[in-house]
Amino acid sequence: MPSDSTLTDDRNAPPPAERAHAERRDAFALLRTAAAPEHAHLIRGTVWLIVAALLEAMSPLLGKTFIDRYLLPHRLDWPAMVGLLALALSVGWTAATLRYLQLTRLAGVAMRSVQRLREAVYAHVIRLPMAFFDKAITGQLVSRVTNDTESVKALYVQVLFVMLDSCIVVAGAMIAMTWLDWRLMLVVLTLFPAVVVIVFVYQRWSAPSVARARELRSEINAQIAESIAGMSVLQASNAQRRFGERFAQTNRTHYRARLAELRVNAWLLRPALDLLNVAILTVVIYAFGTNRFAGLEVGVLYAFVSYVARVVEPLIQITLQFSQLQQAVVAAARVNALLKESRGPMPDGDAVISRGEVHFSHVRFGYDAALPILHDLTLDIAPGSFHGIVGHTGSGKSTLLALLLRFYTPQAGRIEIDGAPLSTIGDAAFRAGVGLVPQDPFLLAASARENIDMGRGLSDEAIEDAARAAHAHDLILSLERGYDTDMGESGTRLSSGQKQLIAIARALAGKPRILLLDEATSHIDSETEQIVQRALDALRGKVTLISIAHRLSTIRNADRIIVLNHGRIAEAGSHDALMTIEQGIYQRLYLLQQLQE
Repeated sequence: MPSDSTLTDDRNAPPPAERAHAERRDAFALLRTAAAPEHAHLIRGTVWLIVAALLEAMSPLLGKTFIDRYLLPHRLDWPAMVGLLALALSVGWTAATLRYLQLTRLAGVAMRSVQRLREAVYAHVIRLPMAFFDKAITGQLVSRVTNDTESVKALYVQVLFVMLDSCIVVAGAMIAMTWLDWRLMLVVLTLFPAVVVIVFVYQRWSAPSVARARELRSEINAQIAESIAGMSVLQASNAQRRFGERFAQTNRTHYRARLAELRVNAWLLRPALDLLNVAILTVVIYAFGTNRFAGLEVGVLYAFVSYVARVVEPLIQITLQFSQLQQAVVAAARVNALLKESRGPMPDGDAVISRGEVHFSHVRFGYDAALPILHDLTLDIAPGSFHGIVGHTGSGKSTLLALLLRFYTPQAGRIEIDGAPLSTIGDAAFRAGVGLVPQDPFLLAASARENIDMGRGLSDEAIEDAARAAHAHDLILSLERGYDTDMGESGTRLSSGQKQLIAIARALAGKPRILLLDEATSHIDSETEQIVQRALDALRGKVTLISIAHRLSTIRNADRIIVLNHGRIAEAGSHDALMTIEQGIYQRLYLLQQLQE
């Protein structure tokens, strides 16, 4: 049964139509913001498009003059006729050239605006709290950063050039028709309400299919990313057929959504506008033959027919663009929704980490606040000490580290480093003062040097010193190009133990005062474990070491071992002290591992 808060949220939620309108408004606001630095280019482009439209509007007038002055009266003034035709060709060529140059200009505006938008989305995503990534699907995120921003580019091109140019051309043609004969212009003017009705109906029919197609495209990307990431498990489980069928079903659903959208285009947009075009031309020609319009020159009819084509074709272009426009608006709304994801409170204090003392005071936390994982946890870690954290699966070990890394904020209690609350330590100072060696080391598809540096601009000497401290220097030198050897995607060229040594070197390169190890030796062989152990022993007394350990042998010499049980500290002390507790948790865990080995 839903909670009261859920019911309240549902009651306060805006209607779907109002929500869709708000999403479109926010999407266009996002596009304006991204294009704001291009203000000067937009003004210049608009001015030159107006000039091109005025020049283009001259062509039918020149044709009218040619017909009325020379063709119908059979007046063969060759110099004047050639000059008039040359002027018409020059005007048309100049208008086409100006439009091409403005297309180039506005396409550049679109590319640069999308580049800024994509960079803003990526910069925002990598700063989102870890709680967001607990629920996010990688493939869908990638789709928003790449596919959706690329679709937004189409929106810029359509709005900035196709629609802007078409509107200017239509306005120029309507002004010229008004100057020629306002009565015939009123006949042509009936096109506009008809086009508005067609576009409105199209939006209502196509919007659900467009939104559904975008969602399914993200789902396709998510399934591909998931399958590639877990390919070894997928093949080992003989699940190729099941995953293939699931992907095929999603692909078919996406096809049907796109087909529904294309069906609306095929049956509504172009046929309706072509029919309007024929109807308007018929009315204009018929009206020309009535007494009410008697006295009009044949040249006027020619000019009007030409202008009708110039009005109808841009209107057709505008309406045909609504298919892409609809997709682009949906994509922009999805991008905007991602940008609205809260980053959470940003620490802005000036405290620094100088000693590495850690203090947990009555900390309570749960990923779901109603289901706490850590309960009233209090712990003091002295600077330069070596603390091991052990416990059964689900006891809260990794959660403890996640809180210390500021990935999450406790619901109660406080965490301090060197006497300063975590929220008062600036982000740069915190990341410099706290290093992490994860259980599954993440390596870039880059050189060993770049993997240790991680964009911090460290000197070669600092990188090599960190590698020596991690006992990874000799390993790196044994590679074919030493520190410049490419590691391959996710470090595929290295063993698990070798990747872990690179990860330790990376953590040490920043000279942290606190080093966190999240089961850093769980996937490596005994020989590499000894190398890691020697590296950690060399750091004792210099850096505060906090190690979550599955292999208890790696924290046997720790100054203090903390045993967690269901989010509470059940035991604490040195290895020898804990082994004296009969039937204690640590004693049972240690003896069980000894038997397994």
